[in-house]
Amino acid sequence: MIVNFSIQNFGSIKDKQTLSFEADKSTHLEDTYVVNVGGHRVLKLALIYGANASGKTTILKALNFLRQLVIMPKRTKTDNLDFTPFLFDNYTKEQTSSISIEFIHNNVKYSYEIEFTREAIISEELNFYKPKRANVFRRTTNIENQFTEITLGNKIAIDKVSEKNLAANTLWNNTVFGGFLKTNIEIIELQEVVDWFRNFLKPLIYTKTVLNTYITDKIRKGEVTKSDVITILRKADLNISDIRFEEEKEDISEVLFDFLQQHDELDSKTIRLSDKAELVSVKTAFEHSVDNKSYMLPFDMESEGTKRYYGFAGLLAMMIRKPTAFSIDELESSLHPDLYLHFLLSFLLNSTQSQLIATTHNREILDDKDIFRNDVIWFTDKQNNSATQLYSLADFDSSVVRNTTNILNAYKSGKLSGTPNLGDRYIDLNK
Repeated sequence: MIVNFSIQNFGSIKDKQTLSFEADKSTHLEDTYVVNVGGHRVLKLALIYGANASGKTTILKALNFLRQLVIMPKRTKTDNLDFTPFLFDNYTKEQTSSISIEFIHNNVKYSYEIEFTREAIISEELNFYKPKRANVFRRTTNIENQFTEITLGNKIAIDKVSEKNLAANTLWNNTVFGGFLKTNIEIIELQEVVDWFRNFLKPLIYTKTVLNTYITDKIRKGEVTKSDVITILRKADLNISDIRFEEEKEDISEVLFDFLQQHDELDSKTIRLSDKAELVSVKTAFEHSVDNKSYMLPFDMESEGTKRYYGFAGLLAMMIRKPTAFSIDELESSLHPDLYLHFLLSFLLNSTQSQLIATTHNREILDDKDIFRNDVIWFTDKQNNSATQLYSLADFDSSVVRNTTNILNAYKSGKLSGTPNLGDRYIDLNK
């Protein structure tokens, strides 16, 4: 589980900002929100509120960027890293950026920090705690000759040849984990971290992410059971009693077949190549039970909310079955406020060591202290220099937020910041 996540000079974030999942001293809704793991009280949920262009999505992008750095190394030394530093400053665009994360995996705490530019990884360091702090590796990059230098900790024992091969395979724009994935060596600590990034931390889900193809693919591979998804959909009052999949095959030319094999440019995970020159697509349909009769409805004819919640049902099934972390941009998109809240509470009440990080504009949850803790509510605020400031509702002292304070009214009135600074509504286009 994620304990802390920090970002500096990345997108709209200029100075170091930290999203923490460490629970404060409050015992409010302890059993629902807090997981005791590795000696830490870790929260399952973080909801990020803020005005448009205040940096909410940037936080999720940074986490996803870090995941890609670890498990999807660049193939050549000339590939640039896909990010931009803070640009509204004459100095930051020339400075390095950094990301750090603390997480717990198999009851062991790890801390990982990385410093980078668009061209290269400048430095990185991994430590673990069993229970005392021990270094796994330190890495620096000689920018002049584009060469990586790695120093392994005292408790990491591999032969010199393997150590040299690891350094040689760690390109200057790859992390040490990227080099490790290209090297036939065994370092348990590195493998544990790679497994955590690959299996626990999942890709960022945007509003335009086609979730149905992702979940359908998971069901067909057996990674999510259809019965789990149907059970969750029934709880959402969508009258869905079954899900059916049908394959459709389309012949394609040998030239296009070879091209797709080489470039992996398929439209979605529910479209694949067969063993011969044909595309195989999967069509999804829902069975609805109405007045004790069953009716099939093609997926494309379902409402946008039903389509979206089919994907969410799959995510929920994954998070309930095993420890998993998802980050979701604009969680409320296409969902009724009651269904939005139903999803959150279903996650909190049924998952054990999973985590959910989401940006949102849905303020209704702030109006009910019985369903949230202050330390899971976060705000982003755009400063005068256009930089993002990130802070928690728990950061406010009792002079601003008391037990009797109506949080929604405080937020709407601007006491908590994080709201748009809008001008008047009269527009003169002739000026």
